[in-house]
Formats: sequence, C-alpha cells, structure tokens
Amino acid sequence: MAGLNPQITNLIIILGMMQVSKRIPFTDPDVLNMCRAGYALSNLIILGIYLYIRSIINKKKDLTILKYVEPAAMGSSEEGKLVTTTIHAYDLAQLKSMMRSQMMGVAMMGVMHIYFKYTNPLLIQSIIPLKGAFEANLTKIHLFGKPAAGELKRPFKAASGLMSGLQGGAAQSDKKAVEAAERAGRGGAKEE
Repeated sequence: MAGLNPQITNLIIILGMMQVSKRIPFTDPDVLNMCRAGYALSNLIILGIYLYIRSIINKKKDLTILKYVEPAAMGSSEEGKLVTTTIHAYDLAQLKSMMRSQMMGVAMMGVMHIYFKYTNPLLIQSIIPLKGAFEANLTKIHLFGKPAAGELKRPFKAASGLMSGLQGGAAQSDKKAVEAAERAGRGGAKEE
C-alpha cells in the first residue's frame, strides 16, 4: 500500500476493520477493555510523536523568513492575505493544528462511545489517526529527516479531500504572488 493515495488506504482500512469488528464480541467486558486500551495507547503514541516533533522544532528554531499569500475564504470577494512568518512559527502553528484536530477526534470518539455506546469505531479510530500522524508533513520532515522540498515545501499544500474545494485553494508562495500582495498592502505583519 506504499504507493497508494492515503485516502484510498484509509478507505481500505475502514472497510477491512468494519468486517473485523463484526466478528469481535464487544459484549465481553475483557474484549471491550482491550479495545479501549488499544485506542488509548494509539492516542498516547500520537501525542508522544507530536511532543517529540515539537521538541525537534524548538531545538532547530529555524528563523528563516517564510512569506506566502493565504487564500481568501470561499465566496469572499477579498483577495488573499500576505503572511510573513518564520519556519519555526509556521511549523509550530501546523503542529498546534494537528494536535487540536486529534483532540477533537478523541472528544468525538468519547461522546460516541460513552454517551451513544458505539464500540465498533474504537478499532478504526485506533488505526486511522496513527496512520495519519506518520503520514503528516511535519513528521516526514522532523521525524524521518526528509528534506523540505517538493511536496514537503512550506507552506504545505492543503490535503485534498471532500471539503478541500470549500477552503478557497492552496497558499501561494511563489515570488510573483507574494510581490503582488506586498504592493497591494494586504497583510504583511510578521507573526512571532
């Protein structure tokens, strides 16, 4: 599955785990507790990866200036806003967004499992977020040591998905777009 699109592999995992979860006796308290422990372990591993990446980002403290044009919201008549930041600040902001997304997933899973008594998603949510954490751009750069070039060039391209069309497009970091935004006076305040 190494060459497949991450969305396709996620779909394969979900369909496979749905079939597996049909055969698991969730009515047995020991089996249910093992699934809960697997889910908790998965989230602790993800948290550990993110905290380790944060320590690497803070240790590198790359203060190289990064300029890009953030796209305007979908349906807005405004033009994109120029953002001037550092690679250190950009990576920390991306990591914060990844952590927030993970915590929202844990909260939603908590509601589904505790309040609505759904047990099958415990298996799927033990694998998919862990896979996503290892496929994240920051993980590839800071944990696996891949160069920040090509697909890993900052600013990162928005992940394609069902809702990507509503987000207004990808950030532009080419010199022409940045200079046009600077001349137009759109943004430009340095983020620290």
